[in-house]
Amino acid sequence: MSTHQSAQKYRLYPAYCFRASPTYNAWVKLTAADVQALRSEPDFQAQRIYFHLNYPIRYVRLVGVVVAVDDINLKYTVLTIDDGSGATIEIKIIRLTPDIYNAVESPSNTTVDNVNIIVQRGVFEVTVDHHMLNIGTVIKAKCTISEFRGQKQLELKRAWIVSTTNEEAQAWAETAAFKREILSVPWHISSSEHKRIKKEMKVDRMKNQEYERLKTEHEAKKKEQRKTREDCLAKREAKLESRRKKEEVIVNAGALI
Repeated sequence: MSTHQSAQKYRLYPAYCFRASPTYNAWVKLTAADVQALRSEPDFQAQRIYFHLNYPIRYVRLVGVVVAVDDINLKYTVLTIDDGSGATIEIKIIRLTPDIYNAVESPSNTTVDNVNIIVQRGVFEVTVDHHMLNIGTVIKAKCTISEFRGQKQLELKRAWIVSTTNEEAQAWAETAAFKREILSVPWHISSSEHKRIKKEMKVDRMKNQEYERLKTEHEAKKKEQRKTREDCLAKREAKLESRRKKEEVIVNAGALI
């Protein structure tokens, strides 16, 4: 869904400004209700960028209680998290299927290094740092955002078990502080900051152009060196072939005597 209301009192900045936002490259501390309320915009749906006011958000951090663990299939396991915000949210764990999972090379059988799915006869468990997740376990999760059947769904990237009430309280305090100090008012870029961003873009563009130029020169040099080697080898082969033919003539001439 997209929100373009005349009552909006903030500007949706162009994408080249996003990197100046305090949320774009951050694990934004939100609640499940906050995530469900994030807004999508048509120009950014393909990039999975969502918005709170005019803050672009790609990554979120949540803390909540596991209220369900669902073994969907060989590719996915889903945790349902309730953080007391008035909404629950699903967190999808991507499993490494048997055709790509290597127990020697992979630290876990999921895309998250410290998260494992244990499936045995009559047993299905999810572990974080070798500790089993039970209904009622409190976890801290860092995730990317997607949608499934019209509802926000998260994809797990990192996970920790919250083992003490003090740790849980601290995490909630961090969420409240982030919302109060940053997300409570629209993001604003001053004219001087906008000029700085455009200047940085110009510098980055020049760096990229220089990189591509050097890369092209390097590839051309390698191609030239390869051609020189091939020419040398061809000349050497031609000399050897010429010598071989001369020796063959001499040998054949001697055979006729």
